Amino acid sequence: MSVLVDKADLSLKYTAHYNQVKEQLFEGSSEVLNAQRNKAFQNFVMQGIPTRKNENYKYTNLNQAFLPNFEFVHKKDEKETDLSEVFRCDVPQLNTNLALVFNGWFHKDTNEKGDLPKGVILDSLASISKERPELLEKYASLAKTDEDPLVALNTAYAKDGFFIYVPKNTIVESPIQIINLLQSEKDTFSTQRNFILIEEGAKVQVLLCDHTLNLKKYLSNSVTEIFAGNNAEVEFYTLQNQHNGATNLNSVFIEQQRDSRVTTHTVSLHGGLVRNNLKFILNGENAEANLYGMSFMDKKQHVDNFTQVIHAKPHCESNQVYKNVLDDTSSGAFSGQIHVVRDAQKTNAFQRNNNLLLTDNANMQTKPQLIIDADDVKCSHGATVGQIDEEALFYLRARGIDEDKARLMMMNAFAHEVVKEIKLEALRDRIDELVDKRLQGEVARCHDCAYNCDC
Repeated sequence: MSVLVDKADLSLKYTAHYNQVKEQLFEGSSEVLNAQRNKAFQNFVMQGIPTRKNENYKYTNLNQAFLPNFEFVHKKDEKETDLSEVFRCDVPQLNTNLALVFNGWFHKDTNEKGDLPKGVILDSLASISKERPELLEKYASLAKTDEDPLVALNTAYAKDGFFIYVPKNTIVESPIQIINLLQSEKDTFSTQRNFILIEEGAKVQVLLCDHTLNLKKYLSNSVTEIFAGNNAEVEFYTLQNQHNGATNLNSVFIEQQRDSRVTTHTVSLHGGLVRNNLKFILNGENAEANLYGMSFMDKKQHVDNFTQVIHAKPHCESNQVYKNVLDDTSSGAFSGQIHVVRDAQKTNAFQRNNNLLLTDNANMQTKPQLIIDADDVKCSHGATVGQIDEEALFYLRARGIDEDKARLMMMNAFAHEVVKEIKLEALRDRIDELVDKRLQGEVARCHDCAYNCDC
């Protein structure tokens, strides 16, 4: 039975905690991070934890997620880390530059090989904000605390996360892989702030893997800002595979300059409640943005993908394809907004959301939106919600394929349109395997994990 919680009382718990630990949050943090804390906190106080009355959160109830008496992680758990002993998102054959974020804090590898090109930085946001504050002061302003209370709460609480910097005309041949782990003996609230700066002509692939390592309740509130300079190329992959007691609030803000190309893939294989906020600003001519997403939910799981693409300059293109497979009593939501501002002529913007419901009790809400203030554009959007095509199923069964296998084939075909867009071959093959397991009702586990996963 659900518990009704007053929004003001629930928000008050988090504002009271901020006041209790305020000195600890400021202590040891850089001036760059501290400069935003009080303003962000005030913005959170004014907005509170978002409810369904907030138009951007109308399909997701966060009350239950914020209700537990969490332990907050405001201090780094110091320990040596050997990443050779930690699983690699269950993709062991993928050759990457590895880093670990544990309960929101960046950990250096004690056996780091230093394979990254000269000038590339993969480090702690807390450290870089002190050593190279100019990098954050100049670029890290994409996440607005007055527009989203989750961003405001993150900015008020955040002390660390990962930082990636790729200098001008540098190509990072091997992907950068961030293993993002949650593990505690108590129900835990984790805050993480990340920043990726890719300068002019640079290229990089980043893979972020979210995992929980035991069955405690977790709430992770993460914000990532990505800046892509002129003619830069960025591929940003997020693989979410957490247990049913975890809430993953994931907000990504991306700004693109002239001739840049950014592609995001958001794959939600498992999780109790998943909310993905993704906002693009195409702020230079001939910029291209590609947004791909897919999720596989069952039991009482819920996934909500909320995207905004702002075409701020002429001659830009964006493409969105999001697909969901919902089983049992799971639910999903997709809200996608394309905004073509005045004078952003010659814009091409396309958006599509397709959803497959495997039971009568699964539920999907979809809301594609177009806001067009220019007159010379090509824009389209569409959404479908339905069940497996019985005629196609009959066709396969008539050719000797049993019903279960036929259904699996059709679901795999439905998902493959998104999977095939993954450029990392080893990751694409592994996602194909994990999707197949997920569709057969098998929960993908981390087989080679030093932390004895049971999630």
